[in-house]
Amino acid sequence: MTRTPDDAVTVRAPAKLTLTLRVLGTRPDGFHELDALTVMVSEPSDTLTVGRAPAGEVTLTVEGRADDVPHDETNLVVRAARAVLPADSGASIALTKTVPSGAGLGGGSADAAAVLRVLRDRHGIDDTTIMAAAETLGSDVPVCVMGRPVMMRGRGERLEPVELADVIHLVIATPGFPLSTPAVFRAWDAMGEPRSDRAVEVPWGAAHLVDALVNDLEPAAEQVAPELREFRQRIESITGMAALLAGSGSSYWLPVTDAETAAYVAARLSQELQIETVAGHVLRTPVA
Repeated sequence: MTRTPDDAVTVRAPAKLTLTLRVLGTRPDGFHELDALTVMVSEPSDTLTVGRAPAGEVTLTVEGRADDVPHDETNLVVRAARAVLPADSGASIALTKTVPSGAGLGGGSADAAAVLRVLRDRHGIDDTTIMAAAETLGSDVPVCVMGRPVMMRGRGERLEPVELADVIHLVIATPGFPLSTPAVFRAWDAMGEPRSDRAVEVPWGAAHLVDALVNDLEPAAEQVAPELREFRQRIESITGMAALLAGSGSSYWLPVTDAETAAYVAARLSQELQIETVAGHVLRTPVA
């Protein structure tokens, strides 16, 4: 976190990743019951600068990957600010987008969470108010507010902080198209609520928390976008490693042994498939 002379605060909004995701069924309220080990990752991440504005005013500018990002009151960042700002305050927000939209990496939720953290600290807003606002904004926003490894249950409102035993290095590969999260969940419902039978070996750092890495949304995502299966298979053929869908897609990710391997694998996938890849690691401490 950095401050400018006019009291604006610049923060990172790291992407969110579900290392393992079980979907346990549909709840009476229409949401889905989840059981997931969820983390924040070093890359990719967005950047936000939050300054002051006249009372009641919230302004937003967006740069970077901004083509499919709303610039108006519908943006989750603006909604987050309006949810918690005191009546005598306003906010000006500059957002630089790097996290791809529709990639299963929670970019919009991470951005909203970053704004909530800044306004919490600036205005002395209690954590209960912040988390209540986060829950109304989306199922991924509370975990992004916490900004650390958690077991996420319910629709995303029940969070249990956990400790990783070691750094987990990884590569994230994103195809050239997004996926709609609601469409993937609708497909999962229509398919009879399938459980994924594909498991990825758990990195040592999380072996005390889960037995395997799975994603129950993967069969539904690959039905909504059949080209995803070929994308995954090409990743696995090139690397010799199993890849797992990130959230509801469209990205896939691979756990690797160390930072050097992550950089090599990311570069190779980028070159051979002409796709966007990042090498990074799981953040073990809360996002500032």
